[in-house]
Amino acid sequence: MPPAPAALSEAASRQPAAAPRLAPRALYQEVADRLRSAIFERRLEPGSWIDEQRLAAEYGISRTPLREALKVLAVEGLVTMKVRRGAYVTEMSRDDVQQVYHLLGLLESDAAAQVARAATAAQREELEQLHLQLERQVKHRESFFALNERFHMALLRIAGNRWAEQVVTDLRKVMKLNRHHSLFKQGRMSESLSEHRALMQAIREKDTRAAASLMRAHFANGLEAAASG
Repeated sequence: MPPAPAALSEAASRQPAAAPRLAPRALYQEVADRLRSAIFERRLEPGSWIDEQRLAAEYGISRTPLREALKVLAVEGLVTMKVRRGAYVTEMSRDDVQQVYHLLGLLESDAAAQVARAATAAQREELEQLHLQLERQVKHRESFFALNERFHMALLRIAGNRWAEQVVTDLRKVMKLNRHHSLFKQGRMSESLSEHRALMQAIREKDTRAAASLMRAHFANGLEAAASG
């Protein structure tokens, strides 16, 4: 005999509720990605005014998602909103560059010490492999840039402080606005690689003080190169 309707109703009430559908990615997020790429690739230059009407027409969208995207980039520090003047790509002053390098040096030296102290063998091997890739790409600037950032972000992730990782992620976005990036200077990539070698040796030896000191020096040297660029 089939179960009574009341029993069916009771059984159905015990079934887990269907998981809600994930909302599709908002349009403004897609627009923010496109604008961010345009800024990093210098199709939108630091200091330049962002023509909202032109971009909305180019992207085939209204100005509402474009303005929401600009707010996202303003929070990241990539865009500066000026009253009654609109949005501009942020331009880095020398003080801005110095402050960013200072904060990166503090946060990443602390992370380097933590990695030297507590990284597992697998985590150390991950850094070793990234370092080996850097060694191979020292004559290829764009590849070296990308690998260098991967190395630093892997070190932050391994250190395990998600707040520091989040702050450094934002600071590294802003650092890409600098017209005189430290690695642009002649010979700086080789110097940077040499500093990475010393840092990796300190991590292998679990020397927390040396790892922290070497990372601070790495950023101090990077700042000096950027300032003289």
